[in-house]
Amino acid sequence: MIQQVSLKVLPAEASSHVAITQHAAKSLGIKPSAITGYNLLKRSIDARSRQQVYYVLTVQVFIDEPFQDRPHLSFDYDTLPSTAPSAIIIGAGPAGLFAALRMIELGIKPVILERGKDVRSRRRDLAALNKTGIVNPNSNYCFGEGGAGTYSDGKLYTRSNKRGDINRILHIFCHFGATEKILYDAHPHIGTNKLPHIITAMREQIEACGGEVHFEQKVNDLIIDNSTVTGVKTMSGNSYHANHVVLATGHSARDIFIMLNNRQVLIEAKPFALGVRVEHPQWLIDMAQYHCTHRGDFLPPASYSLVEQVDGRGVFSFCMCPGGIIAPAATDPGELVVNGWSPSKRDNPFANSGMVVTVDESDFAPFAQHGPLAAMYFQQHVEKSAFNAGGGNFVAPAQRMTDFVEKRISSSLPECSYIPGLASADLRTVLPAAVHKRLSGAFKAFGKKMKNYYTSEAVLVATESRTSSPVRIPRDTDTLMHPQIKGLYPCGEGAGYAGGIVSAAMDGERIAEMIGAMSKV
Repeated sequence: MIQQVSLKVLPAEASSHVAITQHAAKSLGIKPSAITGYNLLKRSIDARSRQQVYYVLTVQVFIDEPFQDRPHLSFDYDTLPSTAPSAIIIGAGPAGLFAALRMIELGIKPVILERGKDVRSRRRDLAALNKTGIVNPNSNYCFGEGGAGTYSDGKLYTRSNKRGDINRILHIFCHFGATEKILYDAHPHIGTNKLPHIITAMREQIEACGGEVHFEQKVNDLIIDNSTVTGVKTMSGNSYHANHVVLATGHSARDIFIMLNNRQVLIEAKPFALGVRVEHPQWLIDMAQYHCTHRGDFLPPASYSLVEQVDGRGVFSFCMCPGGIIAPAATDPGELVVNGWSPSKRDNPFANSGMVVTVDESDFAPFAQHGPLAAMYFQQHVEKSAFNAGGGNFVAPAQRMTDFVEKRISSSLPECSYIPGLASADLRTVLPAAVHKRLSGAFKAFGKKMKNYYTSEAVLVATESRTSSPVRIPRDTDTLMHPQIKGLYPCGEGAGYAGGIVSAAMDGERIAEMIGAMSKV
């Protein structure tokens, strides 16, 4: 007999085979010896009680019959025949990589063109950005093999349940080396230290099957004939030809948005969210969430999710990184963008999160002359203001949370994980009024919701501005093609159809399946 049971266990018991077996037996009213094994299906933390934190487990229990390990999905990545039709994929982020893998399953040869470098070479450019303030516009935290997620955490949590098969995406990550924990943790996370190896394994699989991956091939134009895309051109002077082109360039590929607009290809300004990255000492967040002075060895660093309506707009936490680091995520000189990431162990002494305000057409109005690029130029303007306020060299303007709310310059700043360094500044001169006024109101409200959140020990670092694409590239709901250009498939976060690694991966697979269906017509 196989039974599924929900258990509430102490943190010290959550990873103990004996303890889980005993709890399952008690819940089912049987002897522990009758249980031949179990599979952990879901694991989450319940910290609602002020007296005790628990793990909540969903367990599949085998009773008096042979135990069977969790079934794993299998994936057939066979060598492509020389006659296989090809498709061009612009961008080697999660949308592009998962599109390529799915194409191989469908018998289509993917040709990936990535403006940046492979993960190993890319790491050296990130080190230069952190240590010397030199940004490579084509190889940074946003551009390069694996996309923005490779060196910014590898969070796999998504609410996009209707966009595709989340379980399939997680199993593919496991197939290429991710730990099985991502299959049952409520908020799965790989870690910046481990994700590059998984991305490399995916690329090697694509190449082993006959697909192509070309690095440092920045696409600068589409080849269009009679409203049909037939290929692309790159800055290096190369041309690539195919009847299907997947545009999976990510949310920071401004040059692509400009190229499309100059070519009079239909694009639209899109609302996004803008704000700061907030960093607290991790122990303070642990104390607030776990109601204890010491987390202990059996609980992970605590996280949080906060949202508040202030003057008709949402203010919310974004990309929360327990035990994490704030990183410079600019893609061009003279602009300052910050993001956060955590290693797999999440063992750094700080907790950081984006704290952002939704912005819309009323905020873009001063840039209306740029038409569909208005939101993009608004975003860029704020990033330039932040760079100047920090004094250059990617030193970030910063302010203690309480000083920000009480409208005073911080005379000193707390220790921070941001390597290029901080400069005390008035963030009201960096952020638009619609943003900083709502942030001030939200921080006070969050302090009432979460003990000790509103504190002088928290530092605000500007700017968190790449929450999503400021441009949407429209596509037909039936064919997934651009409504003007046959064979062009806007895809993933950069086109406005995803918001993170998993949703981008699912969108890439969806595009690949559409191309597979079109190839059979």
